[in-house]
This record gives sequence, structure tokens and C-alpha cells, in this order.
Amino acid sequence: MSLVKIFEQYPDRRYIMFGGKGGLGKTTFSAATSYYLAKKGKKVLVFSVDPQASLTDIFQQDIFGKGPTEIMPNLYAQEIDADRRVHEYQNEIRQKILDMYGMDKIPDEIESYIQAAAAEPAMEESAIFDEVVDIVVAGDYDYYIYDLVPLGHALYYLSMASVYDAWIGKITGLREQMREFDQVAAVIKRDKDLEEDQILNELIYIRERINKSSSILTDKQKTAFFFVITAEEMIIKDTQKAAELFAKFDVPMSGYIINRVLPDELKAQNIPEYLKNRFQMQDHYLEVIEKDFAGEILASVPEMERDVTGLPMIEKMAKAMFGDF
Repeated sequence: MSLVKIFEQYPDRRYIMFGGKGGLGKTTFSAATSYYLAKKGKKVLVFSVDPQASLTDIFQQDIFGKGPTEIMPNLYAQEIDADRRVHEYQNEIRQKILDMYGMDKIPDEIESYIQAAAAEPAMEESAIFDEVVDIVVAGDYDYYIYDLVPLGHALYYLSMASVYDAWIGKITGLREQMREFDQVAAVIKRDKDLEEDQILNELIYIRERINKSSSILTDKQKTAFFFVITAEEMIIKDTQKAAELFAKFDVPMSGYIINRVLPDELKAQNIPEYLKNRFQMQDHYLEVIEKDFAGEILASVPEMERDVTGLPMIEKMAKAMFGDF
């Protein structure tokens, strides 16, 4: 099956992800796919979950921290400003402490903790994850294209939903038990009203948002995950290992796209020995890919003559992936 057939036969798969090692072309494919879908009349948002995002570079337009930015009709792009989100977190936490405990000022010890927690690397990833939840829960677009981080971090990102859900589930369970004890105590004391448990309500709210996001990641009806691969030994082996790990998270795999294939027409030319060796190696590993990923290769994309930046080159890449449209 071809890549274009996947989109034609499964129009309900609105959450699109490209995975693979760093530098293989995930961002390029994300941009090209968003271009293709926008040209087909779909309203598309492509957004990056990578703190080292490069959508600004590929679209040649500064979109960092500006929210969804229109690139062309139907196509919007977004790079998340994690620092701004962390700053908002800090302010929210301070305000909730002041409201819940009737304080006029945050104690120095707690302020130090808030500052220290914000410096943790996990806080940045958590902030991005939270913003992604906001994006998908809003439901303003026909398609959402995730420009994912490289494989190792992508697995971490995918696992965050289940880790958060399990952690919040335990905390919520404890709070609910405490709530039940409080209700019994209120009956014994004949109190009419039980004070609202703000912490429990907050945990339930967070859990509902995370469940919404994690259910999308593993929804075979709504989500399509594509691996980007090149004809190189280490890339093939890493992709096989990653595919097995992704399967454990029930991420719905839709197929593989081979990138940076040297054009065959070059073989007929007087090419240097170096390039002949590259062709020999490529031909061998293309056979390995065809054998190991039989029936799952959706597209084979040639090495482009220049960087894929700017809409004309993005269009060229989109046509290499989907054919003329």
C-alpha cells in the first residue's frame, strides 16, 4: 500500500506522527505531510514536541512561542515555548497555595522549592506535554501532525502519559478514600456541608486531560504512526528495536518510509568510486529493508538536491511522498 492510500482509506486517522532517529527527516516529512493535507482542503496543525524544534527553519518563518501560526491557507504550525509554560506553572502553583491556605505571601522555603523544581529538565518536557494536551483537547483542526523528538525521547514522551496516569491514579485513590472518611465523620458530627476537596478536584481534572491525550496516542482508529528509515545498517537495527518498544505502548504502526535514496539514474553516469561504493551499500540495505519490513514500506523518497526549507522545496518533498496532487 502507498502512503497516499493510507490517508485515503483511513480518513479518521487525524493524529499523524513520524518517528525515527535524529536527523533522518521527521520534521521534513511532518512539514510535507501537513502541506499535502492542506492542499487537499484539510485544516492542519503541525506542531513540535521537541525542545530543539526546527519548524521555524523549515518554514522559514519565526513561529516559536507564537501559538498556531498560519503558514498558508489551511496550514498552521506551532513551536511550544516550554520556558513560558514553566513560568505559568510557577505562577499557578503560587496562586493555588495562596488561595488554599489563605496566605498573603509564599513562604521562602516553598518559593525556593518552586524555583528549584522549575530548573529540572523533566519540567520542560512536562510543560511541552501539557501544552500538547491543550492543543489536542481543543479539537480545532482536521489533522494534527506531531513533529516528534528522536526515538529515545519519543519513547519517554509516549510513556509519560501512562506514568502520569498511574501516579495520579494512586494519589487520587488516596484522596478519594480520605474524602470518604471525611464524609463519614461529617455524618457523625451532623455537619450539613462538607468542604470541597480542591486537591482531589485538581487531580481528577489532570487525570481526565492525560487520559484524553494518552487515548489518542494508542487509538488505532484515530492515530497513524510512521517510522522514517534510511538504507544504513545501524538505522535499520535501531528502527527494529524501536518498533518493538513502541508496540509495547500499543502505538498503532502504519508503516515505514525510506528517506534519502540516491537516484538510480546517477549509476549510468561517470561517478567517482566513493559514490559507487555508496550505491553498492545502499542497494544491499534496500534489499534488507524490503525483506525485514515486507509489505510495510509505504514510500521511498529520494535524496534532495538541496535542503528542504521554504514552501517550494516542501511541496517537492510532498510530491515525492504522495505523488502529484
